[in-house]
Amino acid sequence: MEALFILINIVVLLAIIGLLIYMQKKHVSFSKRVFTGMGLGILFGIILQAIYGEGSNVLTVTSEWFSIVGSGYVRLLMVIVVPLVMVSIIRSIINLEKTKELGKMAGWIIGILISTTMVAALVGIGSALVFDLNAEQIEVGDAETERAASLEARYAEIEDQTTPQRILEFIPNNIFLDMTGGRPTSVISVVIFSVIVGIAVLGVRRKKPEQADMFVKIVNSVYTVVMRIVTLILRLTPFGVLALMTNMVAGTSFTGIIELGKFVLANYLALIVMFILHLIIVGLFGLKPFTFLKKAFPVLGFAFTSRSSAGTIPLNIKGQKDALGVDDSVANISASFGATMGQNGCAGVYPAMLAVMIAPTIGINPLSFEFIIQLVLIIGVSSFGVAGVGGGATFAAIIVLSSMGLPVGLAGLLISVEPLIDMGRTALNVSGSMLSGTLTSRILGKLNIKKFNDNSAVVDATSV
Repeated sequence: MEALFILINIVVLLAIIGLLIYMQKKHVSFSKRVFTGMGLGILFGIILQAIYGEGSNVLTVTSEWFSIVGSGYVRLLMVIVVPLVMVSIIRSIINLEKTKELGKMAGWIIGILISTTMVAALVGIGSALVFDLNAEQIEVGDAETERAASLEARYAEIEDQTTPQRILEFIPNNIFLDMTGGRPTSVISVVIFSVIVGIAVLGVRRKKPEQADMFVKIVNSVYTVVMRIVTLILRLTPFGVLALMTNMVAGTSFTGIIELGKFVLANYLALIVMFILHLIIVGLFGLKPFTFLKKAFPVLGFAFTSRSSAGTIPLNIKGQKDALGVDDSVANISASFGATMGQNGCAGVYPAMLAVMIAPTIGINPLSFEFIIQLVLIIGVSSFGVAGVGGGATFAAIIVLSSMGLPVGLAGLLISVEPLIDMGRTALNVSGSMLSGTLTSRILGKLNIKKFNDNSAVVDATSV
């Protein structure tokens, strides 16, 4: 009987996919199809959990089958991230007239990412204090105990690393290993290697222009092919979002949400405040905040669903270039950097809230000026090299809590609501990345204002 129920669930998913394909044939816009998939996924997930119950075998097996579509889509995006980042950054640099332009560009992007993350830390601290969050208020069950032990084990792996040693991990010593994503800092290592290659080409252009021109032609050809692959994969976005959202909602512990409701509310309040601050900053630079939000929304929607900043890189680049009018070079670098450093949600809000919650358990006053300043500075430094996939926030939290002398195991108390809050964190990460690209392009005079204000210029998966 269980096999029959599982088959029915699969048939229903295929029917919804058929509806999305029909909408595509009727030329319904890409963003509308994405949000239709998201909405239907939420509804389908609620129905599945209501019928079969949380943790049932039917629901577990159904989710595994749905993962072929959802997780399979994310895996396709991840497989194109490294070649996209590498070829995009090399191409961006070799198209610059002077290496000095690269320094300005990277400086502004990194500066905006890190400064907004430190602001996000302050917002997280404020939200935790307003809601009077305390780790001692949370009940500990088997899942929480197991999670705490896992975090303690992970901390043991990096316990002996000093901050300079962690920074050293960013520098590649085996680019082929990093191209496989074998380390948490692999993406930033690929970025650094690509920057070195791009600068080298600029040097070759001055001494041996013919060889440089040949290399540039090869890079441009590879870039065209890679972007075509990106386009083909992004066309699957509505289906991937549908399956991802269905699995997330169907597998969500609503009991856990009720028990940790105050933390969930505090977390999302902090995230919403940061989103509003992003829009205010956009307005301060003479741009229309709601235009930015409208054009970034499809990208943020996918980030929310996939919980992967790195997986969102292709759509992030496309959204910045095609919808916001960001310069090609700036878009590529800001999307790549934004997936590995200065993540407002995972590296800013989340570790700050945990630190404030945990501090009273060992007799530290989270309201003290020294504690807050130390926490914000540590978050700013540690926000480099945060993994851009699900779990990056845990890595950031371990580094921050250990640097503050706080017990990392207590972070495991939030396991039941982790997927739910991770969705909002990832969306905020990507918003910060898009903000850094838009502002940097604006500051350097490279933003296409006409395209930014053009309502017809939107993210579209059908164009290269």
